Amino acid sequence: MTVNTHKGFTALNRKFILPELREAVRTVGADVVFLQEVQGTHDRHAKRHTNWPEAPHYEFLADTMWPQFAYGRNAVYPKGHHGNAVLSKFPIVSHTNHDVSIAGPEKRGLLHCALRLPGRVGEVHVICAHLGLAESHRQQQLELLCHIVRDEVPADAPLVVAGDFNDWRGRAHEVLAEGANLREVFLQANGAAAKTFPARFPLLSLDRIYVRNAGVHSPVVLPRKPWSHLSDHAPLVAEIEL
Repeated sequence: MTVNTHKGFTALNRKFILPELREAVRTVGADVVFLQEVQGTHDRHAKRHTNWPEAPHYEFLADTMWPQFAYGRNAVYPKGHHGNAVLSKFPIVSHTNHDVSIAGPEKRGLLHCALRLPGRVGEVHVICAHLGLAESHRQQQLELLCHIVRDEVPADAPLVVAGDFNDWRGRAHEVLAEGANLREVFLQANGAAAKTFPARFPLLSLDRIYVRNAGVHSPVVLPRKPWSHLSDHAPLVAEIEL
């Protein structure tokens, strides 16, 4: 499952709804969850909202359901920080957060985790991605992603790359296919990437799930209710066969 948490707020930051988001994510019950824009800390919000958790948001979301989690801090500011996170029911044996920010105010990262699954000799690799809004930035970040895959992921290892690509023009598919042999699961299943933004009336295909050395069954965009109330991006889920 992949979802942009919007730092725990509804669209336009009108209401803090992280507890509701946690219950919805738990209902899906995915083995691995990719989170973008997840809050690490924020001193001011913690004082203003009575239901603000004491733990970082990724720990609060993991709760007792995902015993393993990793966080990659991307954006740091005076009151706190946020970034990407991976929640896993399987052991996370290593994780590395790659800063792929390009010059300017946007801070972006690629969180690479290696998972150990029962009965498997090798590790399963996952990368949680959040790319920039500018086309030129995304192109550079996609090239960096390809380099990371080539340098850090064995050629025969299962790999899942998921997250918010902000790739509304659909240019990531060709770059990742040629540079990292990755294929997008909705494109393979339905002939087009899933429309996920804005969640209430999805028009743009910003969120993706790419795989290599893995099969995919039943990729699904989660329904508007309750998700359009919980994030400005519609979450994606897929069953991965190794």
